[in-house]
Amino acid sequence: MTGLAATRLRPKHQRLVLLIVAVFVLIAAGLLAAYALRNQASYFYVPSDMLAASPTPDQAVRLGGMVQEGSLVTQADGVTVRFLVGDGTAIVPVQYSGITPDLFVEGSGVVAEGRLSADGIFVADNLLAKHDENYVPRELQDMTDAQAQGLVGKSRPGTSG
Repeated sequence: MTGLAATRLRPKHQRLVLLIVAVFVLIAAGLLAAYALRNQASYFYVPSDMLAASPTPDQAVRLGGMVQEGSLVTQADGVTVRFLVGDGTAIVPVQYSGITPDLFVEGSGVVAEGRLSADGIFVADNLLAKHDENYVPRELQDMTDAQAQGLVGKSRPGTSG
């Protein structure tokens, strides 16, 4: 019984080695996933939190709050907008260059994704407009309640059903 038969592991030891390898693989996969997602994670701030504990200028964050009435200004280039986002306690100035969402208006909720610059202006890369529970799509605004109820259950144009 010398040679190959003598060097084989007992079933109990095989299971132990398999368990150790499986734990190692799971830890390695978790660390790899965390490393890959490190730049994708965005922290969410409201204006009072952002002013209390400012993120670093290179840190990607989300700023949520209400667009302040009378603060929305379109710059001369026609693409850049500046506005103020508030939460009832604090206000943060925001600058965004791009096409704004249809629901983006003064007094509405907004989530801006971007970075806080060194001069305290939040430079947004993306805007997400929020609507309230009374939102009605533009296509349905001119319909009466009876006409809108008639659409419920019917298929939309261009779909089968």
